Amino acid sequence: MPVGRARTPAPDNRNQRVWRTVMAIPAGCVATYGQVANLAGVPGPTGPRQVGYALAALTKPCFPLAQTVTLVFAARVVDRIGKGIRGAPRDALLAEITPPAQRGAAFGLRQSLDSVGAFIGPLLAIALMAAFANDVRTVLWFASIPAALAVAVLVFGVREPTVERQALAKVIRWAAWRDLPRAYFVVVGIGALFTLARFSEAFLILRGNELGLPALWAPLVLVVMSAVYALVSWPAGHWSDRASPRGILVTGLGVLVLADLVLAAADSPLLVFVGTALWGAHMGLTQGLLSKLVADTAPPALLGTAFGIFNLASGVALLLASAIAGAVWEFVGPAACFLAGAGFALAAALALALRP
Repeated sequence: MPVGRARTPAPDNRNQRVWRTVMAIPAGCVATYGQVANLAGVPGPTGPRQVGYALAALTKPCFPLAQTVTLVFAARVVDRIGKGIRGAPRDALLAEITPPAQRGAAFGLRQSLDSVGAFIGPLLAIALMAAFANDVRTVLWFASIPAALAVAVLVFGVREPTVERQALAKVIRWAAWRDLPRAYFVVVGIGALFTLARFSEAFLILRGNELGLPALWAPLVLVVMSAVYALVSWPAGHWSDRASPRGILVTGLGVLVLADLVLAAADSPLLVFVGTALWGAHMGLTQGLLSKLVADTAPPALLGTAFGIFNLASGVALLLASAIAGAVWEFVGPAACFLAGAGFALAAALALALRP
């Protein structure tokens, strides 16, 4: 596809090449992440993964440099695009390099490490805000450091496994989903069902604020959730390599029901933190296992496609669940919102438990 007539610049790092490639795409044109990788001179299967992380890293300096809301919004959009690009290739890479008997532990460990970052990040932000007298721009610069390190690790520390890949991998084949087995689509349905039973974590913060938690300390709600998520994910993943997936998933939904009931009945910020901790336990029990099931049911040559479809279905389900939760919160009340979530989670658990 055409990307303009810009003169090829002097040699520089691949992050800058990715950024210039994205900026050179004409308005109204669409490029896949594989095309961006090839045009930016980042060939091979790792290209899309590097593009995804590079986009995230390159947007971080935009936030402290921004003088208008427009730049903040644009940077956030590009950052989310980067997240969408890197998610499926990252999970496909992990599935490729991990023995099938250890995939549960591997995906659990990935979720755990990811949640450690979500736990440490808000705490560091609070500490840095105190150290720099609430200078938001200075604090935002620190977010560029881990983003740059992530790109460096992927570029210099990750070696692609030797696997046979179909020649069609170089082009988009929209009919590839037809080659995915029925067992895979059952997993996609289960994942969407789980997401419908669990709306956005933003409602946890709203519940804390509604019960008197000061806005300054609102990030601690996500800190608690991420801490429990990180602590539970790896043991749960290890457990999933040795136990029935159905039993673990039903247990996870049971914990979500309990979390929703606690949050519905909460009359103080303390109970919000208890409900949030249970919410994190539910995430730890289920998210790594669902990724393992995707990897176990998808053909090796279609792992990227499989994770992409799974993430798409889960994203649409989360949007729908959050929209419904927001409407119930607005027109009925916060407690009713979490009671509805408990009811849906209970129905999902019964459907999964009774499924032949």
